Amino acid sequence: MPLQLSAQSQQQAIASIERYFREHMDEPIGNVAAGGLLKFFVEEIGPALYNQGVADAQQNLQARLAELDVEVYH
Repeated sequence: MPLQLSAQSQQQAIASIERYFREHMDEPIGNVAAGGLLKFFVEEIGPALYNQGVADAQQNLQARLAELDVEVYH
């Protein structure tokens, strides 16, 4: 299942990319180009970030379950 951003999140991300280019690059980036760059990042990097988030959540839940098991045992 491909990752998708809400319309509001996508607009905010595009605005952030445009701001980054204004502040850090020699040339500004247009709205369409920023949208294309965002699409690339979401498709290429997004899955790795998503998977890391899921792994972190699983680890957190496992730690909490272990704590709960100790509390129930007492």
